[in-house]
Amino acid sequence: MRDPMPSPIDELHRLQSLLTTWFESEDTDLTLENWTDQEALSFGLRLRGVDFAGLLRSRGDTATVSTASQVFQDVDLPEHTHFLLVVPYMGEVGARLCQEADVSWIDLSGNAHIDTESVFVHVEGRANEFKRPGRPSNIFAPKSSRISRFLLQHSHEYFTQRELAEATDLGDGYTSKIVRRLEEMELIKRKGSRKVGVSDPDLLLDAWWETYDFSKHSIIRGTVAARHSRELLERLIEPLRDLDGSIAATGLAAAWMMTRFASFRITTFYIERSPPEDWKRSIGLREDPKGANLWLVVPNDHGVFQGSTQIEGVPCVHPVQTYLDLKGHPERSEEAANSIRHELLTWNAND
Repeated sequence: MRDPMPSPIDELHRLQSLLTTWFESEDTDLTLENWTDQEALSFGLRLRGVDFAGLLRSRGDTATVSTASQVFQDVDLPEHTHFLLVVPYMGEVGARLCQEADVSWIDLSGNAHIDTESVFVHVEGRANEFKRPGRPSNIFAPKSSRISRFLLQHSHEYFTQRELAEATDLGDGYTSKIVRRLEEMELIKRKGSRKVGVSDPDLLLDAWWETYDFSKHSIIRGTVAARHSRELLERLIEPLRDLDGSIAATGLAAAWMMTRFASFRITTFYIERSPPEDWKRSIGLREDPKGANLWLVVPNDHGVFQGSTQIEGVPCVHPVQTYLDLKGHPERSEEAANSIRHELLTWNAND
């Protein structure tokens, strides 16, 4: 694994090494050029007669890529000059944002997508060589993500840090730290000196989705005899309510309740704590991941229940949480997630 904090010069040397690997060395000409007033290092590059205006960023997270793409749109460069973004590692969402903005990119881990009239490079599948050692600082960690979840659920409003702390049951100091990081990443903005709100809900959700890992929850997978999934969903409500704590459907079952998009086989419920063995026997649960039609999920943070509602008598997590959780589901989960996003997550953003 490479040094997680390479200097800009080291990054340029790594970039030149990658270019030499992909092209004949005499076909590449890289020069430092200050074509933007941004703090990030900018450079000029000629590849086989094609000119690029390059921007080097020290992070490849969704917010950084989005900001860099906007920089490209705001500058006036000579005709036929292409944009090139260089980051340590490009994630899936960042690559999509670059494609939408018509920006080529290279990451220093060895992945790339350059598509011009005479130069095409596409490399994928290389692992991130610049992961930071130890536990990373993550604004979307289980507890920290309560702030983003609440702001997305109230995307048209502004809140003081004290209001956010009370709404999410977090301490003032902890809330202040997360808000500061969200501001640094330009995922939220201020109204006056005291209140903050979401500036671009889609960007905030994309940034969260990129880091979200459903498998970090504790998941009990098993089978319960039922004629079809809707019967199982409805039949489980009362037994689940006998358990201590909150319950809420998520994943494909919740998506079906919300949008009626497609049928589903796996019924997924969040429960606050692992159920006792006699309760499992009472519903006829046979634990076995193979062919499971029921997932019981003990969340890594109680915040997943924030914004839950009843739909036809079935408690369901908020559409934001459903969208995120579908990332960890099989079957038609990607299509179901798109349905949730297009039908229910139509933001009333702060302008």
